[in-house]
Amino acid sequence: MESISKLLDNKTKVGKAFDLFIQMLIILSLFCFMVETLPNLSQSVVNILGIIEIVTIVIFSLEYFLRIFFAKHKIKFIFSFYGIIDLIAILPFYISSGIDLRSVRVFRLFRLFRIFKILRYSEAIKRFSAAFKEVKAELTLFAIATLFLLYVSSVGIYYFENEAQPEAFSSVFHCLWWAVATLTTVGYGDIYPITLGGKIFSSIIVLIGIGIVAVPTGLIASSLTKVINKES
Repeated sequence: MESISKLLDNKTKVGKAFDLFIQMLIILSLFCFMVETLPNLSQSVVNILGIIEIVTIVIFSLEYFLRIFFAKHKIKFIFSFYGIIDLIAILPFYISSGIDLRSVRVFRLFRLFRIFKILRYSEAIKRFSAAFKEVKAELTLFAIATLFLLYVSSVGIYYFENEAQPEAFSSVFHCLWWAVATLTTVGYGDIYPITLGGKIFSSIIVLIGIGIVAVPTGLIASSLTKVINKES
């Protein structure tokens, strides 16, 4: 029991390794979910994806129930943000549902913030290195948030537009191009939503994208100014 408890404690080496393993498993699960949306998949690929899904669900389920068992405040954990997301991530597998909620697993990647302290970064150019060091936490958070938004945007527009435009939005992978063009406010116009839900969703993504474009430039410019002022 003690060894299992250490496994769930991210302050121990075993716990950190287990956390990293779970993150890799989540990413694999999300990638498989995207692959499943591709048209004309062979039966062998479908079977492999099914096996991966079963394995990941078993591991996620065991982790979820172990966290409840070892939680000091079990009810508090169950109704916490991570507890709810963990449950939603495995629930569709056990119940019959018309909506696939596996994409919700992307929210579990927020657990990555717990292992940032074991990551290390290297700098090259002195001034830029000092400037980056000033805002590296913010930039890292921004990069993860951007990837998170790209994934959510792709999945969201897929559900809104796939039925109406099966050729343009045939899979989440195809929707990634739309998500990148929309979030960066480029808007090539080669593929665009035609449903009401898709248009409303796109408007929200565009507004978010306006802020995303400005954030890293502002952070680095401000940090460089501080570094220059310190040197002068």
